[in-house]
Amino acid sequence: MQAAYFEGRETFRVSDCVPVEPGNGQVQIRVQYCGLCGTDLHLFHGAMAHRLTLPHVMGHEMSGTIAAVGAEVSGWKTGDRVTVRPLDPCGACPACAAGHSHICHNLKFIGIDRPGALQGLWTVPAHTLHRLPDELDMRQAAMVEPIAVACHDVRLSEVAAGETAVVIGGGPIGILIALVAKTRGARVLLAEVNDFRVKLARDLGIDAVNPRGADLAALVGGRTGGAGADVVFEVSGSQAGAEMMTKLPRTRGRIVVVAIYGEAPKVDLFRFFWRELKLAGARVYEAEDFERAIGLAASGALPLERLITGVVPLEGLTGGMRQMERGGDCMKILVSL
Repeated sequence: MQAAYFEGRETFRVSDCVPVEPGNGQVQIRVQYCGLCGTDLHLFHGAMAHRLTLPHVMGHEMSGTIAAVGAEVSGWKTGDRVTVRPLDPCGACPACAAGHSHICHNLKFIGIDRPGALQGLWTVPAHTLHRLPDELDMRQAAMVEPIAVACHDVRLSEVAAGETAVVIGGGPIGILIALVAKTRGARVLLAEVNDFRVKLARDLGIDAVNPRGADLAALVGGRTGGAGADVVFEVSGSQAGAEMMTKLPRTRGRIVVVAIYGEAPKVDLFRFFWRELKLAGARVYEAEDFERAIGLAASGALPLERLITGVVPLEGLTGGMRQMERGGDCMKILVSL
């Protein structure tokens, strides 16, 4: 079995690895596909270096089958098709005690704080597993984790059928949020500055616009009779997005901040006061979001194959990262193990 070891300085080493035998409460997974995401690219560029122990194995968007089951694990057997919700909470902090273990004060994110899925055999806690139905293609199953992000964001937004939702940012997560919101009957407008992504969104049935060529606030106002959007999702992580998100909602509208910012943005708090806006942060996901994501993926309701730009072998990992950093016409890169 091989693994991709990140050695820092934008360098991977692909070599043999010694599989970790599953201990009590653990399972070993034979990884089939692993998706690359923005977090992986940030790690590649040196972000969050203090959380990594080099050489480090990245990866947390995956699909695979159980290869071995450790002691004190029930309900799982060799050969089961699974994906992993890569969160390992402490179980003892105030957030965990309140039932919010996904935002545990001491949360360990598997793939960052602990070795991830870019290895042939991956050992994880059994409590992270979610079962994949037989009808779900394993390529598409590797998309479940980002779909779960979108499901969590949309659930927290409380968007309802017939409401107007605006998504600022049309990367993989932004497009998935738009698609998931549409499954709930929302009228969705996506704003994205990359013309390739605008065209892709339109091809997928999403109403999309490049805000560089349009007055987004006026457009939303015109479509809502001057009221404004019911929900705005800020997914761009840009100062421009942070400024725009307060201009778009109706009175008592909702804003969900999905993006992670490199530095604290300026936000128009007066607009919050003036329109009594509601702001929610959305971080990762909960078990119900994974189950919802698996159901959507298996149902064929989401055009997942259209979001997969390409599949590379483990030896092509660096090339996949370079393709992602160029942006342009890239959405989701999968690694085949």
